[in-house]
Amino acid sequence: MSPTRISPFLEAWYKWKALRLPWRKRFLVGRDLQGYTFWEFRDVRGNGPGRFRRIVKYPRSIYLSDVKVSPLWHQWLRYTREQPPTLEEQSREAFRQERMKVLAAQADARWEAKPRLTDAPGRQTGQPLPSFDTAQTQPNAPELEATNADAKENNTTPTKPARSTESAQLPDETRTKYGKDPWARAQGPSESWQPATWVPPAGKK
Repeated sequence: MSPTRISPFLEAWYKWKALRLPWRKRFLVGRDLQGYTFWEFRDVRGNGPGRFRRIVKYPRSIYLSDVKVSPLWHQWLRYTREQPPTLEEQSREAFRQERMKVLAAQADARWEAKPRLTDAPGRQTGQPLPSFDTAQTQPNAPELEATNADAKENNTTPTKPARSTESAQLPDETRTKYGKDPWARAQGPSESWQPATWVPPAGKK
């Protein structure tokens, strides 16, 4: 990223403002590649002269949300850097950042080109994928179908009527053999009892 071109008159004016004359209260320190200027001025608050304060100035036509200060100038504004960065140093830093973006994009492209563990086999080469739903998509063998059909018939055959016929035949055979049905349930003394109607007692006189 090359610095913004300025007119010779503006460049001469910047050099004049950068001179640290005794009567001046504000000094120009430098500018960045976008044309923002950075200044120092003496903080007059308090008893002593204090240290120089550092600020940045940008054109009035630019919104405050669109102002972007480079990391090098951020270091200078926060007093973590003593000397301001030069235009050549800023150009190298901008070139380094652009180079990092290109290398990161290339690394992402190589990573996307590699096969992933979550991909199904054959997707990269265009081969047909095997079906996983074998119970519905693959036909059964003939002998298995016959076995399943017999099992269904056996399950659906009613068994209760056979038991009823056997139970109906047993009393006749036992009755002819023993003269009575030994399996007949004996009735208890209270099984034939029925409740009588309730009659209220006569009142006392």
